[in-house]
Amino acid sequence: MLPAIVLSTGTAALGVIQSLGRRGVPVVGLYQDESEPGRSSRYLVEAIRAPHPDREEPALLALLHELAPRLAGAVLLPCADGFLGVLGRHRELLSQTYRVACPEPEIVRAVLEKSLTYEVAQKAGIPAPRTLLLESDEQAMREGRRVTYPCLVKPVTGHGYARQFHKKMVLATGLEELMVAWREADAAGYPMMLQEFIPGPDGNGVNYNSYFWEGEPLVEFTARKIRGAPPRIGSPRVVLSQHVPEVIEPGRRLLRTLGYSGFSCTEFKWDARDASYKLMEVNGRHNMSSKLAARCGIDFPWLEYQHRATGQLPAAHDFEEGVYWIDIARDVSTTLLHWRSERYRPSEILAPYLHPHVFAALDRDDLRPWLTRMRAAVGQLGGRMQRVLPHKAH
Repeated sequence: MLPAIVLSTGTAALGVIQSLGRRGVPVVGLYQDESEPGRSSRYLVEAIRAPHPDREEPALLALLHELAPRLAGAVLLPCADGFLGVLGRHRELLSQTYRVACPEPEIVRAVLEKSLTYEVAQKAGIPAPRTLLLESDEQAMREGRRVTYPCLVKPVTGHGYARQFHKKMVLATGLEELMVAWREADAAGYPMMLQEFIPGPDGNGVNYNSYFWEGEPLVEFTARKIRGAPPRIGSPRVVLSQHVPEVIEPGRRLLRTLGYSGFSCTEFKWDARDASYKLMEVNGRHNMSSKLAARCGIDFPWLEYQHRATGQLPAAHDFEEGVYWIDIARDVSTTLLHWRSERYRPSEILAPYLHPHVFAALDRDDLRPWLTRMRAAVGQLGGRMQRVLPHKAH
């Protein structure tokens, strides 16, 4: 079988690594940090520390060139936005040696730069939160006096910002908070947007996962976000497989307007104010809960590998509903830190664990990623508790 090179060994990549490795695909993982759980998976034939895709792009391309003689024809699968950007920008060059699992450069740019994503949504007639690109301190101050709070101060391209500031965005509750967030990001060189915040619980978020080819949705899967970390503005920590027909048509329309081909995860959020699902973003690589669709009968990593390696197009089929994906480390730590504000009943907290489920990292057939993840989580929880919990008076 042709090898696969999985770019990143984080949570999203772990599901890809395990899916392909269990089917006998030789999987090589490129990692950035020792704490990435997939780096220690038994299903990797090799783990290689890679140059950073944002800061060391030429060195990363040199590494892929160096690997080419022994991995020629391998399927390149990006599982983090930074790697996706590099593959998109150099798709033509890399395709001379590898089978590159990403769309054309302009499409990659349109999904990575959220301001462009919203322009495509507007063109396609798909509802989205009101969004404004911030270009100066004066404009940020002026718009901050007009906006309805809370609002989001959000990076145009999220992965670099999240790596540096350890958050995806800022939920500003007033002008001072907005300006602090804008100035902090602007000083670091990150273009930012001011965006309307859509109220409602985490459970209003929905994923539309699909494999598109030549304008047609070959395979589709929908899931509901149950809990996020941090609450209201974070990435999922618990997700539930569920048929949500309302997002299928707008998801298809958006991807057709983009001209998208391949796997993607399109995120929506229900806005009760006008009874519509609003577009949040499009992920042009495998998402954090990639193991959920596979557990429910739609193994996107394997379908994509087969297509890229052999030309076999995926065929549509149903998926199992009512299955949870749980990131235990983030669910437990976030529940402990935010139990007062979230106010979940014990039955709500426990429900995902008592129903059919799959864990993000815990797998009795591949335990080392879980141990790696827990070591990192313990350190992160200690740091977060020091920042969040009030200090005792001396």
